[in-house]
Amino acid sequence: MSVAVSVRDLRLTIGRRVVLDNLSLHLGGGRIYGLIGRNGSGKSSLMSVLAGLRRPDSGTVRIGGEPVFENEAAASKVCLVRGRFHFPDELGRVRDALGFAATLRPDWDDDYAEHLTERFRIATDKRIRALSEGERAAVGVIAGLASQAPVTMFDEAHAVMDVPARHVFYDELLADYMARPRTVIVSTHLVEELGSVFEEVVMLDAGKLVARGETEALRAQGCQVTGPADLVDSFVQGLHVLDERLLGYTKSVVIFGELGADRHARAWSMNLDLGPIGLQDLFSHLIRDMGERDR
Repeated sequence: MSVAVSVRDLRLTIGRRVVLDNLSLHLGGGRIYGLIGRNGSGKSSLMSVLAGLRRPDSGTVRIGGEPVFENEAAASKVCLVRGRFHFPDELGRVRDALGFAATLRPDWDDDYAEHLTERFRIATDKRIRALSEGERAAVGVIAGLASQAPVTMFDEAHAVMDVPARHVFYDELLADYMARPRTVIVSTHLVEELGSVFEEVVMLDAGKLVARGETEALRAQGCQVTGPADLVDSFVQGLHVLDERLLGYTKSVVIFGELGADRHARAWSMNLDLGPIGLQDLFSHLIRDMGERDR
């Protein structure tokens, strides 16, 4: 199901701290989005607002075109799985926890939930209190994937899993999305690990939008130029420079912005090296640049 998510002029304060600062964002339905930001950037707060769990100070939030607050129909379309997913111990065993989750989700897929417990190697008769932190996270991910909610959000839900379990999550997320598209939002610090999963990336910092775009297009806008310092300085004139480093007579500069064919030809003629930079590095440079501009 293709359900769009839209926020406009969203402002949220917690105590005296501005968590979301007049944020406007539209996410078209039926895509996998990566939500990237430092701790305290507003990622978790935005997800809470989208799920209808926290009311903003001002602004509008719509799920599938409908307001999410005090709207059971809209809220039922959203499933949020947090990093430290909590199942009450009184639910007893894993099967009880998943059974309870199923009662909350009209589109729940029992067969898929069973398949996922096998993929993650989670015994359904195991007691919740006996699960490791990584196993608890896996149960949360199972609940999110099996919910089949039109808007499914994972807030660092995979962060405490070991590497094999994380890759099971990525594989299952992609496979199920290809078979039954829905709107998926994943917040993460593991940017490079998930880069191939995301169709679009949204970067937040201090409650503001830093950058967004299709993953490959955004990655392509980051470029590292390396060569003799004087030639590099000449080449990057008029470009958006994010970072520069000098080692002897060699200079390396990170720029942001699409380079046309003419620029590429000029770099080749000047014998300059143009290299890609990863999403994580690009994000770090953009955050630093944004901070310097705000001073």
